[in-house]
Amino acid sequence: METKTITLGHSPDPDDAFMFYALTQGKLDTDGLVFEEVVEGIEQLNRRALEGELAVTALSVHAYAHVADRYALMASGGSFGDRVGPLVVARRPMQVGELADSRIAVPGTMTSAYLLLKLLLTNFRFEVLPFDQIPDAVVRGEVDAGLLIHEGQLTYRKLGLHPVVDLGEWWHADTGLPVPLGVNGIRKDLGQELMRRVVVLLNRSIQHALSHRAEAVAYAMRYARGMDATMTDRFVGMYVNNRTVDMGETGRAAMARLLTRGYHAGLLPRPVQLEFAQ
Repeated sequence: METKTITLGHSPDPDDAFMFYALTQGKLDTDGLVFEEVVEGIEQLNRRALEGELAVTALSVHAYAHVADRYALMASGGSFGDRVGPLVVARRPMQVGELADSRIAVPGTMTSAYLLLKLLLTNFRFEVLPFDQIPDAVVRGEVDAGLLIHEGQLTYRKLGLHPVVDLGEWWHADTGLPVPLGVNGIRKDLGQELMRRVVVLLNRSIQHALSHRAEAVAYAMRYARGMDATMTDRFVGMYVNNRTVDMGETGRAAMARLLTRGYHAGLLPRPVQLEFAQ
């Protein structure tokens, strides 16, 4: 059987590792496709996507607006928060209104978390830091507040930090929709047949993880910074669910709403039409 290598980018967090477990660890018959993992922070993956470096990659929904010419979306593998999402924390109890005068550490300007915070606050001072350095920067007082993604959303209390606003809760209260955070993109120049094969395999990988949850969570623990098995399973459950198997019409509506609002707020360069690999 002729083999073909497909570069696959994902971020170093448990939910991505959980989703791609079967695909990258030999649990599926991939019919000659070999998936080569590239594990980097989501902002780095977003920047790589601007150049089309990876065949398949996790993307922020925000970043998709900038790479829609190169990448099609995959209906599987999306991360949607149901009344939970990126979290702003501070060293002291703080009201949302105080954030406009605060210096906030953010995990990247192409992340969906950043776009959501811009929609909420419009203008604020910010500093870009790697996502895993943000909690400690808040603790040390280097910034007034921090925008947390990944495991920081569950571990911040151990550091004595206080929640200010959950952007997933805010988004749901404002729109009635789940908050769209991450998606998987596949480069269009792979061609329709190869794109179709990869789409099918990713869907099978997620379903395998959900039906073999304990072993998939055990694998995901390698990216569970500061979390035990119980907390890792809880984190995975926040973002891997039936909507991850297929985002459905609700997921598509949530993405379209976020990107449309981003464009009308002057935060995106052009209107975005969602294009899915079949």
